[in-house]
Amino acid sequence: MKHLYIVGFGSGSGDGMTIEARNAIEESDLIVGYTVYAELMKMHFPEKNFYTTSMRQERERVIFALEKAAEGENVSLICSGDSGVYGMAGLALELSCSYPDVEIEVVAGVTAALSGGAVLGAPLGHDFAVISLSDLLTPWDKIEKRLECASAGDFVIILYNPSSKKRSDYIAKACDVILRFKPAETVCGYVRNIGRDGQKSRVLSLGELSSCNEIDMFTTVFIGNSETKELNGKMVTPRGYKNV
Repeated sequence: MKHLYIVGFGSGSGDGMTIEARNAIEESDLIVGYTVYAELMKMHFPEKNFYTTSMRQERERVIFALEKAAEGENVSLICSGDSGVYGMAGLALELSCSYPDVEIEVVAGVTAALSGGAVLGAPLGHDFAVISLSDLLTPWDKIEKRLECASAGDFVIILYNPSSKKRSDYIAKACDVILRFKPAETVCGYVRNIGRDGQKSRVLSLGELSSCNEIDMFTTVFIGNSETKELNGKMVTPRGYKNV
């Protein structure tokens, strides 16, 4: 049976990759992925053949992977973090209907909410919402509505894709929305380059976060709920609202 693995490889470090993800890549003849992610995997699997495309060529990348799998190769379509969280699993499963002979296996990985949360301490002890600030595929008014709802519900909020060269003001825009519902003293944190060289983290307030200029597209942002605390430099959200 022709096989396509859709692999979430975590942060990119060897230690952060699951055994299942490593096994799937090792069993594959070809690795397909976004150029930046492929470069990370080449460090761990230099003997493998790679096919890469640039950003915003996701459909072409998936079709290529499916076609190669249909030709009889075992293929890994790689994604950072988890393959189903802002990853390629959904698109690959949608397009796979045209390739009925290809068996699809989705391989879970450690998404940045979890790996970054571990760096900061324990920010996800209670209910949380993950929201991407990228408006390439989602209009800003829908993103803003989701920020409003998550903030009004007192969720811990994790922000993916918080900033880029073209969206340098988006973290400030998001904080402006959240500050309508959460006080400026709310405990927040961010981690840049999770599990990679140059990893940097910081615990700070929501007010400080709104004017922070150290956040880019490789950063994951954590915004606490009303019970989140800073304890010995760590960000901690209790498991419940009672007896805390």
